[in-house]
Amino acid sequence: MTDENIDNDLNSSESGDIFNESSDVGVQSLTDALKKSFVVLKIIMLVVVVLFVASGIFKVQYDEQALILHFGEVKGDEFEDRIRSSGLYYSFPKPIDEIVRIPVTKSQELLIKSFWYFQTPQQELAGDSGRAGPQLDPLIDGYCITGSESSIGSAADYGILHAKWNMVYTIADIESFFSNIYYRAPNPGEDFYDVVEEDVVPLLKAIAEDAIVTTTVNYSIDDAISNRLPIVTEVKRRLQDKLDSINSGIKVDAMQITSLTWPRQVDNEFEAASKASQESQEIVTAAKGYAEMLLNETGGANAERILAELKADGLSEEKRIVLLSQLSGTAQARISAARTYRTEVVERARANADYLAKLLPEFEKRPELVLGKLHQEAIEEIMSNADEKFFIPSGKGDEIRILINRDPAIEKEKRKKQAEEK
Repeated sequence: MTDENIDNDLNSSESGDIFNESSDVGVQSLTDALKKSFVVLKIIMLVVVVLFVASGIFKVQYDEQALILHFGEVKGDEFEDRIRSSGLYYSFPKPIDEIVRIPVTKSQELLIKSFWYFQTPQQELAGDSGRAGPQLDPLIDGYCITGSESSIGSAADYGILHAKWNMVYTIADIESFFSNIYYRAPNPGEDFYDVVEEDVVPLLKAIAEDAIVTTTVNYSIDDAISNRLPIVTEVKRRLQDKLDSINSGIKVDAMQITSLTWPRQVDNEFEAASKASQESQEIVTAAKGYAEMLLNETGGANAERILAELKADGLSEEKRIVLLSQLSGTAQARISAARTYRTEVVERARANADYLAKLLPEFEKRPELVLGKLHQEAIEEIMSNADEKFFIPSGKGDEIRILINRDPAIEKEKRKKQAEEK
């Protein structure tokens, strides 16, 4: 072997040692890097798991109540367990559990304009009623029919009325509302009220309109204009009954008529009829007041009751006397005067009877003398108040004619003196 070959073998041996040393260092570095990467990955996975678990913590606001849906079913056995009020709670994250939040304390309003005449948005904003056409157009003008129970079957007694209503309601039972009233889940950026406006309001509006139509037909247009309270109360009752029948969980807090009017096409005629009705009512009221005043003056505060009892059938004499004694005022004064007059007449009649009874024996003995005496006493009684007395012989035996108070001036003077004395 030459020297050159020996040198080449030595160089090859040295190069192989150097390569082996470099490979060991690279493997060690890669191993260290992989170990660090696995540690970081474990930390990231741990953080993700912690965040996933922590995402189940949720808060119910003070004006909300919430339900937890476990695979689509309401979670909990009792009402207290199923309904979550304000506070912090925990549930499994989606898709295991889902949180349904519904506002319960905030009242919501629904304006019902289905029964109002047509207005453009500009007119409605400006409060301009616009110009009424010659006829009501049922295609664009809203209205409701008024009448009364007694007018059913009589078209002449029905009327047309324009009205705006406002419904104020709250969600009182969120589980019933969630289970029986359809509404879609809010999209990102939407809240519950946006969904209600789209899905729930049409249902409430339809039920409210049905309650309004069913109620107003039982009242006249005069009732609706002069006294709205009974109509509003009945509409609210009908509306709540319907919502309860479908177990909606919605409570009607108030129903209000915000605007009400008769058709504009008959405005002048209605004003005239309303004025006449008002004047008639005023006259009737005045007459009733006068009758009540006259009755009170005549018979006292209980006169109306006493009069009704006196008209009852089968009233005994004792009861009638008791009722009459309870009267006061001029009636009692007249009753007292009548009783006094009755007593005087009875006593006078009794006295005359006694007097005639005493004269009877004398009359049987000397009738002509007694009759003459009686005639003389009658003449004296008649002439006792006469200012002038004239005795005129008749020329027919013993007959005498008497002319009393011939001069009217004497009677006039007498009345004048009596007036001055009073």
